[in-house]
Amino acid sequence: MADPQFAKYPDLSLAQDIFNLSNQSCADTVRQTSFKRLQNAISEHKMAPLYRHLAHPTEGILNNSGEGVPQQPSTNGATRPVITSNLLPARNLSQKINFTWDEKLYDTLKEDNGKELESYQREEEEAAEAAGDTEVLAAQGKRAEFWARVGDKDKAIQTYEAVLEKTSILGTKIDLVLAMIRVGLFFGDKVFVKNTIERANALVESGGDWDRRNRLKAYKGLHLLTIRSYNLAAPLLLDSLSTFTSYELCSYSSLVIYAVLAGSLSLKRVDFKAKVVDAPEIKAILGEGEERVSALTGAISSGPGAGDEEMSDVSSTTPATASTAVNLTTLGAGSGAQAESERPIDFSGLANLVSSLYSGNYRLFFIALASVEDSFLSQDRYLFEHRAWFVREMRLRGYQQLLQSYRVVGLESMASAFGVSVDFLDKYESLSALDLAKFIAAERISCTMDSVNGVIETNRPDDKNKQYADLVKQGDALITKLQKYGQAVRLRGSERS
Repeated sequence: MADPQFAKYPDLSLAQDIFNLSNQSCADTVRQTSFKRLQNAISEHKMAPLYRHLAHPTEGILNNSGEGVPQQPSTNGATRPVITSNLLPARNLSQKINFTWDEKLYDTLKEDNGKELESYQREEEEAAEAAGDTEVLAAQGKRAEFWARVGDKDKAIQTYEAVLEKTSILGTKIDLVLAMIRVGLFFGDKVFVKNTIERANALVESGGDWDRRNRLKAYKGLHLLTIRSYNLAAPLLLDSLSTFTSYELCSYSSLVIYAVLAGSLSLKRVDFKAKVVDAPEIKAILGEGEERVSALTGAISSGPGAGDEEMSDVSSTTPATASTAVNLTTLGAGSGAQAESERPIDFSGLANLVSSLYSGNYRLFFIALASVEDSFLSQDRYLFEHRAWFVREMRLRGYQQLLQSYRVVGLESMASAFGVSVDFLDKYESLSALDLAKFIAAERISCTMDSVNGVIETNRPDDKNKQYADLVKQGDALITKLQKYGQAVRLRGSERS
């Protein structure tokens, strides 16, 4: 099994840094760190196209005015930007950092780019004269990686496509398509990513090896997360935890966050227990004390009697409680060269969200949900867009879980369980309020609320009656379609006569 090719560029962590600059939820220290990292990367990798896309006075999305410009090309005949993207959130940009435009720096970067391209052109010409097709493709592949490195979306994809067309090796084809997916993810082009993932899936199904099949699983899961398909993303992300090698896509800590959030929202209670609450890979990060030690040493997956001697040795040197700030550099399977050093992350809010949801501690669940929104949903470029939807759906899940256990629940009792006021559940002052009353009105919860008597009465439909109603509804739709079909056939027959 050959090592993956074209996996180094683009650097998706830079896209997160660009996002941080415009994200008003980011701390000033994080924003400043991202700004410095971005400046250093532009200088080090000679990223003239990306620098222009970000800082140009008229085309830059992080220009001097701090107000930004449209990220998509205008349709009124104005000059088309060099690159189009969705790198920034759909919000007003922060005024605290100005990405100034330096014409001299841009000219220097552009000149360096030209010299590097000339060297690749000479290498390709020499390979065409003195070597074979393999060497020519290698030179063309360097040019494709160059465009991905400097941040020119269109030219990177165009060059990758040219190399793909001339490549006959299946593994290399898959690597090229995966590289194009990352280019799309970098610039936030969801439609392109969707179409390219379908191409990669077709290639993998035609005979791709296990490693590339496994890497594609993580790519698909992350894309589904960005388009709000958490139910489809959850199994893919959770399956990727034990065999993750796609460090070019995201860090292992990010994968853990994505998998836990997707599973918490979409999995049924039994699956949630097995795949999230009791999963060894997740317990190794979210667990505490002996539970985390057992997950890290493999005792959970091996069984209660496995490794007793080893476990006794570990327990004697391990504190009873473990910090919730975890460095995951060594946790994801793979070599240290692939897994970059990661800063410690406080997973306490995420751990509390999982444990409180499963145990039914709804007061802690709401507190943990707010913590997760602040620490993860508002800070990650893939989660940011759907953060309000996620919080709303998780609150709905909490309401549903409590109500399904009772026939009648008092409003005050339910409000006390969630740590909110009765007015929060029963009333809302604005159309943007997210409370129980709106879920009931939208028929997301099968119950009725009696505000006079202060009770909520569930009215779960009988399974047989529900099946009968569904059958009648589907049968009626089928009859309607058949009638329309019959009319169309009669019309065509009259035309022939």
